[in-house]
Amino acid sequence: LELSERLAGTALEGAAVVPCSAATGEGLDELRAALDGMVAAAPAPPEDDRARQFVDRVFTIRGSGTVITGTLTGGRLAVGQEVEVYPTGLRARIRGLQTHKRAIEVARPVSRVAANLAGTPREELERGDVVGLPEKWRPTSTIEARIRPVRSLSRPLTGRGSYKLYAGSAERDARLRLYGKAPVGEPEGALARIRLSSPIVLDVFDRFVLRETGRRETVAGGVVLDVEPPVRPGPDAEGRLRAREAASRDELPALLVAERRAVRAADIAVLTGRSPREVAGAVRVGGWWVSEELHGASVRALEEALAAHHREHPLLEGADLSLGRAAVGSALEREGRTLAPGLVDALLDDLADRGLVARTASTLRLASHRVSLEDRRDEVESLVAAVAAGEPSPPTIPDLVAAGYPREVVEAAARQGALVRVSPDIVMTSAFVERAEGLLRAEAGEGITVSAFRERLGTSRRYALPLLEYFDQRGVTRRRGDLRVLRGDG
Repeated sequence: LELSERLAGTALEGAAVVPCSAATGEGLDELRAALDGMVAAAPAPPEDDRARQFVDRVFTIRGSGTVITGTLTGGRLAVGQEVEVYPTGLRARIRGLQTHKRAIEVARPVSRVAANLAGTPREELERGDVVGLPEKWRPTSTIEARIRPVRSLSRPLTGRGSYKLYAGSAERDARLRLYGKAPVGEPEGALARIRLSSPIVLDVFDRFVLRETGRRETVAGGVVLDVEPPVRPGPDAEGRLRAREAASRDELPALLVAERRAVRAADIAVLTGRSPREVAGAVRVGGWWVSEELHGASVRALEEALAAHHREHPLLEGADLSLGRAAVGSALEREGRTLAPGLVDALLDDLADRGLVARTASTLRLASHRVSLEDRRDEVESLVAAVAAGEPSPPTIPDLVAAGYPREVVEAAARQGALVRVSPDIVMTSAFVERAEGLLRAEAGEGITVSAFRERLGTSRRYALPLLEYFDQRGVTRRRGDLRVLRGDG
């Protein structure tokens, strides 16, 4: 009866009570049977999650090197695997494994494991470190959690004390910031932010113990809810954490994206232990998961910016890429998402893949945008006539702009084939370029120099050289020393 009263309201409420005596041995067989039954009824431990072995001992064996021991959880470790020691980032190879003094090739959770780490100095390891597969974990110095004071606590729990947190085999100094009403004395406890003296490897839903260092007594237990909380708790930190508290492991990725609006896929795996193919309420954008709301806001902002640019500059093929980046970046900031390296370009690439926009190395346009010279036909005809009148030494593009022809019209005429762009500053009529190519094919023979080509064409080097380079790029000629020879002429 006394046991039942003490265990009421705890995880052991309703557990079987087995009378036994360590002195006489009476009841020990029944105790063993009860333990066997409990183990048989327990669910099988997961073996396909992230392996994590908290180090509780480190020692050296002559001839073998550094050995660490601890309880393995989450996944398997195998001889020959490369592992990472957290939080130091040290890499090592598993030379050998043992469990209960028996050599094994593969260690499975949940078992006591001794791992011989090759090439790892003993001084680099300490109790509380974690051994796992590389890049699967991220050490943290700040967590958010639900904490519950012990029932025997004589006074309410506050954030003013000095505490130590114990999780796995790690021990860290801790400072509390309680959310909601304080001090905490109710059985349901409180939600809190905990800052640790140095990084530790924790997972969502891990359990821990808090002790007050001054009074040297255990004051609370807790459950981790966020291993990488936002810098600022936000206006509804309690609501955010209650949602996490009520979620299953598989629901965490959707919650994480809903909280942050955009999360790298690799971060989802590290922060939740899941790598989903789909995330509810989110869109996959390159290496990111982006909330549907944020994705929609980015689409609208980009469409509006590009549509306005096309109205103002209908003859330009597209807008400078910086305009698109600025539009999407502003949308992210309006939606409360801090800009992160690569996110804006990932969104632009995604919208291009979806066919909304067309993107080049330096420009961006709506996929529906088409340059049309129909409304400027007279202006284009006048432009072509001006270029033709000056050939074989036509006015350059700066000359044409100075003469009153808008640069946009010149650029559009070149893109649409009304003129041929020979170099960044020179355009020519297609009839003149064809005549120049015919001259090359007729007179190149064993090759032709720039000077000879200039004389045959009746122009200056300023125009002859760019025209020859244009033919080189088109594959009509190639350069051999000071000569241009026709392709295929050796």
